[in-house]
Amino acid sequence: MSEPRGGQIVNVMKEERLFSPSPEFSAKARIKSIEEYERLWKESAADIPGFWGKMAEELHWFKPFDKVLEWNEPFAKWFVGGQTNVSYNCLDVHLSTPRRNKAALIWEGEPGDTRVYTYQMLHTEVCKFANVLKKLGIGQGDVVSMYMPMVPELVIAMLACARIGAIHCVIFAGFSSEAIAERNRDASAKLIITADQGWRRGAKLPLKANVDAALEKSPTVQKCVVLKRVGDPAPMKEGRDFWWHDLMAEASDVCPAQPMDSEAPLFILYTSGSTGKPKGVKHTTAGYNLYAKKTTEWVFDVRDEDVFWCTADVGWITGHTYIVYGPLSAGVTTFVYEGAPNAPREDRWWSLIEKYKINILYTAPTAIRTFIKWGDHWVDQHDLSSLRLLGSVGEGINPEAWMWYYEKIGGSRCPIVDTWWQTETGGIMMSPLPGAIPLKPGSCTKPLPGIIPEIVAEDGKPVEPGHGGWLVIAKPWPGMLRGIWGDDERYKIQYWSDVKGKYLCGDNARCDADGYYWIMGRIDDVLNVSGHRLSTIEIESALVSHEAVAEAAAVGRPHEIKGEAVAVFVTLASGYEPSDELRKKLRDHVRKEIGAFCVPDDIRFTTALPKTRSGKIMRRLLRDIAAGRQTTGDTTTLEDFSVLARLRSDEE
Repeated sequence: MSEPRGGQIVNVMKEERLFSPSPEFSAKARIKSIEEYERLWKESAADIPGFWGKMAEELHWFKPFDKVLEWNEPFAKWFVGGQTNVSYNCLDVHLSTPRRNKAALIWEGEPGDTRVYTYQMLHTEVCKFANVLKKLGIGQGDVVSMYMPMVPELVIAMLACARIGAIHCVIFAGFSSEAIAERNRDASAKLIITADQGWRRGAKLPLKANVDAALEKSPTVQKCVVLKRVGDPAPMKEGRDFWWHDLMAEASDVCPAQPMDSEAPLFILYTSGSTGKPKGVKHTTAGYNLYAKKTTEWVFDVRDEDVFWCTADVGWITGHTYIVYGPLSAGVTTFVYEGAPNAPREDRWWSLIEKYKINILYTAPTAIRTFIKWGDHWVDQHDLSSLRLLGSVGEGINPEAWMWYYEKIGGSRCPIVDTWWQTETGGIMMSPLPGAIPLKPGSCTKPLPGIIPEIVAEDGKPVEPGHGGWLVIAKPWPGMLRGIWGDDERYKIQYWSDVKGKYLCGDNARCDADGYYWIMGRIDDVLNVSGHRLSTIEIESALVSHEAVAEAAAVGRPHEIKGEAVAVFVTLASGYEPSDELRKKLRDHVRKEIGAFCVPDDIRFTTALPKTRSGKIMRRLLRDIAAGRQTTGDTTTLEDFSVLARLRSDEE
């Protein structure tokens, strides 16, 4: 095999299986055929502003926009001159329709407590809390931090901020006090909302205590609103801290939505970089709102009667877009669960699907692989026949996990929408449309209407067909980030400097002969073994296709002859034990699946992999371990630091 030119990546993974939508599914779908999808995509590609301008008619406008797109690379303004309000588009637009008394949000707490809010009820609560914010001195352009459990009040607080033009900054409730303070300072937050405590696997999370410690280093934060979630005593500082229930008891439920400029900031969401401090991704009002709504409708093919469960935490972009803004703008019932998937047992999710007759499940590959490891018997106890669509998000899903998800959870009848997107993109960019596009396990298939992807080599030139390279987006889209909060220069350098005029996603990808896209991992996850540039996800997929392997992470370590050697960290499936014999079998399996040059030099068994709190494997930490280096860079998103310690001490 010759070395590919220009930094292209060798494709070694072959996937021949194809799953077409059933005629019954397609007949009821919003987009019913591949021909209909292709017409829509070509129409959008021919006139990006015209296409999105037409779509924007679906939003409510207090003042119509004058111009669809103003593009001064790399800064975009969408729907220039228009005024709308995201809270209005999520709530008020439904109040004059039959959806008024439909469930907007169904919630279950980890201990089993439940609440249901209709669109009318949610509107009332949002208006009341918007008035609470105003009474506390919060106005248009002020930043409100939120550090809360997965409770309805978090959704209410976000929509209340949007209603009055405040900017919300949700901080995942697993972060430390130092991480909270860093985000408060960077965003110049004026107020923070938290809870006394939260529940996680039966334990009480010290949320208020963490916030108290953070506020010692958050000079801009003046006040703190505290939700009573668990009920244990919580220290309250006079003049600074206020109970949610006390403030709400006095608040009016009348609060008209503030007309907001289409480009007014809606939220800041911090995402960790590979080095240095986290970056605050900035999303604005109209473009994000439209993109959240349309992608929810297209990708999940939502119907009025659906109960939609996105299992992400609202502290991540997936929760922002597909728990809150997308489903509510589309008039869907969104389901929210507070706790862990194994609280109190490993079948909690399946019991929730059965109990609430959930129709759409959208979750992460890391969760799917965990369920495989736990065993099928937890699934077999429950009736999952209400499901009609499955989704995958967060990282590439290996074909074997895809097949388990399709067969065991979906009963071989539910299409899987394998979605590719990022915090920065605001919403899904590539995904099957479930009534139109045949599925290939492991592929995010095709770009959504209005999205123009390309695959280029490091010199910016297109790669040869079938080869991997850098994934870029060639044209602006409404959901795109508008910058990094307070750091325009970092925004330009990170996303727009490597390939002129195009957004660099940071992922490698390839496009096959059918025009299907395959994500091959992050750009810095490419291995260079004896001149072959290999994608980590293909090696990992080969390993996970062996029955003994539940999860695998491949990284490179320096090698004086090959340049890089392949090191893999493997978590075994239930019933298998580490052994030299199993190492040999796994090496032989990789050789058979994808070739001798991909066979791992090192196979290390571990009971757990270092992951972010959203479930992504932190491969850069594994690279440091494989190379014997000290860990550097931002580790604030690491869920369990003990995993790193055990790997380093060879306790596994």
